[in-house]
Parts: sequence; C-alpha cells; structure tokens
Amino acid sequence: MALAETIKTKANNALGVNPQDAKISKSYFTVTFLALLIGGTLGLVQGLNRAGLFELPSWLNYYQVLTAHGLLLILVFTAFFTIGYFYAGLSHTLGGLIPKVRKMVWIGFWMKIFGFVLAVIPILMNEASVMYTFYPPMAASPLFYFGLVFIVLGVWMAAFGAFVQVANWRKNHKGQHLPILSFFATGVFVLLFFSSIPVAIEVFMIIPWVLGWMETINVMLSRTLFWAFGHTLVNIWYLTAISVWYVIVPKVIGGRRFSDTLTRVVVILLVILNIPGGFHHQIIDPGISETIKYMHVFMSLAVGFPSLMTAYAMFSVFERTGRAKGAKGLFGFFKKLPWGDVRFLAPFIAMVAFIPAGAGGIVQTTNQLDQVVHNSLWIVGHFHLTLGMTVALTFFGVSYWLIPRISGRILTKKMNKMGVITTILWTIGMSFMAIAMHLVGLLGSPRRTSYTTYGDNATALGWDPYLIFLAIGGTFLIVAVIMQVYSAFHLMFRAPKGEEEFPIAEEEEDASKTPFWTERWSRTILIMLIVVAMAYVIPIVDFIGDPGSPPWKTW
Repeated sequence: MALAETIKTKANNALGVNPQDAKISKSYFTVTFLALLIGGTLGLVQGLNRAGLFELPSWLNYYQVLTAHGLLLILVFTAFFTIGYFYAGLSHTLGGLIPKVRKMVWIGFWMKIFGFVLAVIPILMNEASVMYTFYPPMAASPLFYFGLVFIVLGVWMAAFGAFVQVANWRKNHKGQHLPILSFFATGVFVLLFFSSIPVAIEVFMIIPWVLGWMETINVMLSRTLFWAFGHTLVNIWYLTAISVWYVIVPKVIGGRRFSDTLTRVVVILLVILNIPGGFHHQIIDPGISETIKYMHVFMSLAVGFPSLMTAYAMFSVFERTGRAKGAKGLFGFFKKLPWGDVRFLAPFIAMVAFIPAGAGGIVQTTNQLDQVVHNSLWIVGHFHLTLGMTVALTFFGVSYWLIPRISGRILTKKMNKMGVITTILWTIGMSFMAIAMHLVGLLGSPRRTSYTTYGDNATALGWDPYLIFLAIGGTFLIVAVIMQVYSAFHLMFRAPKGEEEFPIAEEEEDASKTPFWTERWSRTILIMLIVVAMAYVIPIVDFIGDPGSPPWKTW
C-alpha cells in the first residue's frame, strides 16, 4: 500500500498542476479571502460597538453589520475555502478533474456568487437584518431568500460534481481504495448535500410567507429545519479541518499517517452522527418534549467519540515522529516538531483550541448547563473558538502551501515568517475575544445586542471590562486578517515561480490492510438517513398543526 502511495505521489508530481483545475481553486480562494477581509472588518466594527467604543453612523445599524458579518464568514469564507481545497485535492489525487465536473463546479461557483449578491442587496438596504440564522417570525425582503436558494443550488452543484468525479475514478479503478483526501471530500460533500435539504425546505416555506401568499409560518418547524443544517455546517468545517490534520500535517512534520482504517471510520462516524446533533441548539425551545430532548443529548454527544479518536491519533503521530527523530523523555518529542513552519504551527494551534471548544460544546448539549449559557455571549465565544480558531487557523495553514502550489509559485522563508507572525497575532486576538465572551456570558451578558447599559444597571456595567477585552481582541484580529489576506494574494500572484509540494502523508510501513467495507458509501448514507429519521420524524410530526406566526420586522 505504501509503495502504491509513493508511486501515485511521484506520478502526480511529475504531471504537475492541471492549470484548468488550478483556476477553479484559485477563483474559490480569491472569494474566500475577500470575504475574510470584509467580514473581518465588520467584526471589528461589531466588537468596538459592543464595547461602547464606537457608535455606528445613522445609515448603518448593528444588526445589519451582524447579519453581513455572519453571512460572509459563516457561509462565504468557509464554503468557498472548503470547495476550493477539496477540488484541488480531488484533482491531485484522482488524476485531474474530468471536463463535465469542471463545468459543474464553475456553474456552482457563479450560482453562489449570484446568490450572495441577491442576499447582500437587501442587507445593505436594511431590509434583511435577520442575522445568519434568519429565524422566523422575523421576515426579511424576499430577495434575501431568493439569494439563499441560489446559494444552496450552487452548493449542490459542487457536491454533485465531486460525486461524479469520484464515481468516474472508481469505475476505472475497481477494487481500489479511494485516496484518503478524496475520501474526506466525499464525506464532506455527502454531508453538505443532505444537510442542506432541510434548510432548502425551510426557505421554500418562508418565500410564500414573505410574499404574503401565506398568513402565518410554523416557527418551531422552521427553527428545527434550520438547525438540521446549521449544526451540520459547523461539523462540515470540522471534517475539512481534520482532513488536514490526518493527511497533510504528518507529511509536513516528516512523519506518516495514523491508521488508514481509523481515519476512514472517523469520517464515516461523522457523516452518520452529525445531522441529529442539531437539536442541541434547541434544547430550551418550547414545543419539544423532554423525552425527545433527553434522546438528543445522547445523539449530540455521540459526535464526541470520533473527536476523541482524532485527538489520540494526532498526538500519537506527533510522538512517533518525534521519537523517530531521536526525542527522549516523556514530552521530548514536542521539541522535534517544526514550530517555525506555519504549515504546522497554524493547524497545531487549531487542534489545541478544539479541546476547550469541544468541552464548551458538551456544556451546550447538556440541558442543565445550557440553561445557564443559552443566548448569552458564551455561545458566541464558543463559536469563535470552533470557527475562529479551529477552522480558520487550519485553513490559514493550508493556504501557505496550497495557494503557491496551484499558482506555480513557492513559499519563501520571508512569507513563512509572516505566516507565523499572523498565526500568533490571530491566536492572541481570538483568545482575548473568546475568553472574554465566555466569562461575560456566564455573568449574563446577552448575545445579539448592540452596546447598552440598560439604564446604568449595576449588572450591565459589570460587563464593561470584559467587553473592552473583546474590542482589544478584535483589534489584534483585524491586523492578522490584513496580513493573512496580503499573504494569500502575494502567494497567488507575486511569490517567486516554482513548484510547491502537495504534502500528502503516506501510511505507516506496518499498517494493517484497510477493510473494503469502508468504501460502501451507499450503506453509510442509508445508516445516516435511518439515524436522521430516528431523530426528526417524531418531533416534526408533533410540530405539524402548531399555531403559526405572521411576519415581524423588529429592526
């Protein structure tokens, strides 16, 4: 198996980068980092306003900024990076994209761009300040929801393109295991497609409601359909990040991949267990019976098992690699890790950040603990640890080798050093922000509100010192954003010409044979759908017939 991996790697390196495929990923990354720049700037505006240090102009309100910030960073930044990264991986590991797939992913690209333009127009006009969750009964302009339709269709087109590419490869390589990075891509696109079905249904419920064709909408059903997508989206980013941890990071540090079987089982478990976890976002919602909530605690916590498997696998790789390089003592292997290499440093900090982020997720899954922190800034702090640290830093680490790789350029020592400084600044800024949000959330500071002292209430005034740290964190972050965006475009257009490695680690030499049942995606999807049905059929039937609500505009 290791010999086959080596031959395949050499063949791909000899072929080089397919320029047509590279153009796809470069286009996706261009949108990714433009979204980061604009969304990051809006984040700083929010942070300064929330701390009482900056008053927004009369033509721009806090909820416009919040909606645009969420849309740009939660949907645009993550989705475009994920698709650009995995299509580069599919091209590299499967011998180039077939023409039909290239066409599909380009159609998906322009559909998403068109959708985002449609969604942003009413946000700028203050006709869609409903935030990223767009909960009914708040109602935005119909244009906003039409934009969401095109975004979902664009995602589906990218997913179907990946499925066609993988099916074509398997047809021509019968009896072979799908290369591991393409296996991760398959898992991600399966989750993207199936989790976006509920939110598509929700949007098609909302459109006739906002057009006035229906008087009311079922609020509980709408929220439930949203979180079947919203929670899974978080774990789609996580699955993308751990593909880097399992496949790329071991190569960067000079080691080998952990068990191929375990890696594939982790992907399968995350695909099967993810969608039902959405209910823990509704754990204090009325209208859901305690029995259902109790069942969903277990369904939500189940995702923790593949995460613990990942933690064991990664630190095992670090230790084995360090020992192979002569490390002594219990923690001596840490000294052998390449701390000055941004391709390792950024994903490593991302991994460490996921320890408290995952622990926070367990808090929010548990009914009694969630009662304390629900709808407080604690939740936003948790979100900034998961997306802002675990996901974003992993994506940044990838950008320093993948962007030059697809651009026919190289990562210089100077740009690597800049990447290390960017990573450190980002870590400091996000730590200030996330820690302050967690602490002030425990003191009762609500999420989703602009700055107010509630008539100089003593409790509200006690939040101010923490909110100042939130603003300090935002200031560090905007500096890191500017540096990261500069680095991305420098590596795309200005770095010296050359050939950067696509660092895919080989399996361990004594690795056991991977069982072929891991390739049975039809079985995995069937089990996933059964688990989803167990989670959602009874609650959704219970919601049918609930009293509806007319549209409200609260801004």
